[in-house]
Amino acid sequence: MGHDHGHGHVAADGRRLRLAIAIVALGLVAQLVGAWLSGSLALLADSGHMLSDLAGLVIALVATIVAARPASGRQTYGYRRAEVFAAFVNGLVLLAVSLSVAVAAVSRLVAVGEHEVLGLPMLVVGLVGGATNVAALLVLRGGATHSINMRGAYLEVLGDLLGSAAVVVAAVVVLTTGFTQADSVGSLIIAAMIVPRAWSLLREAIRVLFGSAPGDIDLESVRTHIGDTPGVVSAHDVHAWQITSGATVFSAHVVVEREVFCDMKVDETLDALDRCLAAHFSVEHATFQLEPADHAGHERETHA
Repeated sequence: MGHDHGHGHVAADGRRLRLAIAIVALGLVAQLVGAWLSGSLALLADSGHMLSDLAGLVIALVATIVAARPASGRQTYGYRRAEVFAAFVNGLVLLAVSLSVAVAAVSRLVAVGEHEVLGLPMLVVGLVGGATNVAALLVLRGGATHSINMRGAYLEVLGDLLGSAAVVVAAVVVLTTGFTQADSVGSLIIAAMIVPRAWSLLREAIRVLFGSAPGDIDLESVRTHIGDTPGVVSAHDVHAWQITSGATVFSAHVVVEREVFCDMKVDETLDALDRCLAAHFSVEHATFQLEPADHAGHERETHA
């Protein structure tokens, strides 16, 4: 049932991404034309961000297709980590775009003389870009809660929506005051809004790629719960990591009383441990090695 549910998510995510790609592509064309007509750096910066959105959405779609491939004898967990690699690439792209935008904006601010910026085309195209971003966000919202890949795509578009808002504000300032440097200031604001979202996405992807324990799982608390299970003495070599976001894998060596083996209570103990993890922690797959105390004492001599 969980396998079918996962494939249902994959199919729905693929549809969401294809529709979002079409929406963002239309918005990108409109913004590029508007940037050319208006001479707006903020609009060009937002077009660059939207281009990165489009690339990110395509990467996310490819990762979704790859992640749906079944497990094999060599790829025993399947290809689900492709989603994490896609999120990592999206985070890097977002950082690169924000840096390039910031450099261009500072260059204009320190340059002698003002650059001509046409406020009305800038305003109209900024509003069109914002509308396409809102439409794409509504399409992607349903998948952003269960997949780091979809969350990366969602954050890409959300950052661009904030950029479109900055473009609109800068356009209004240019139209009402004639202060064309507001265009460059708006570009810097766009860059500043992108960076924290990019870093958050990168940090989460790096945590998964390095096999770190998920942030919502306290391994000491897990040991305590395992130790409270009837027949259990202690637990060691406790590990938790993620294949992708929301897919936590857990393993532990569990020292049990000799009676567990003598009275044929192994199945009962394993069931109790599974129920313990299911009740208190979000773990997709758990592996327990049950061992008597004398074996555990010997094992510590050879295991780190």
